[in-house]
Amino acid sequence: MGPKSTLMEWNEEIDAIGLLCPLPVLKARKRLKGMESGQVLRLVATDPAAVIDVPHFCFESGNELISQSDEGESQIYLIRKA
Repeated sequence: MGPKSTLMEWNEEIDAIGLLCPLPVLKARKRLKGMESGQVLRLVATDPAAVIDVPHFCFESGNELISQSDEGESQIYLIRKA
C-alpha cells in the first residue's frame, strides 16, 4: 500500500475541487440520495468552508462523517449514508 492509499473503501466519489460553498455539500446531498444505506461517499473539496459545512451537513442529515483528512491542497471526506 502506497502513502496515499487508505484503508477505507468507498462506493462513489465526488470531485468538488474548485467548487465553492454550498456546491460541495449540495452535490454530496444529491449523490447520497441515490445511494443505499451503509454505502460510503468520498468527497474531495478545496473550499475552505467545507471543513465546517460538511460535518454540519452530516450532523443535520443523520449521515456519518467517517473521516476528514487533508491530501495536498484538498480535503477528503468519507461519508456513510444513514
